[in-house]
Amino acid sequence: MALGDKIQNAAQDLTGKAKEAAGKATDNERLTAEGKADQTAADAKKAGENVKDAFKH
Repeated sequence: MALGDKIQNAAQDLTGKAKEAAGKATDNERLTAEGKADQTAADAKKAGENVKDAFKH
């Protein structure tokens, strides 16, 4: 996994956590859902990159 990809995935995960927290704090269900979706997408990307890394070794 390239370092840039890891950084982008971590940033997307952090953004998702921030959106989710902001949504919960303001009782905004849409923002909470967006945050969870961002986190899920980041996790999926991380898993895909981990699979690629496993086959490289």
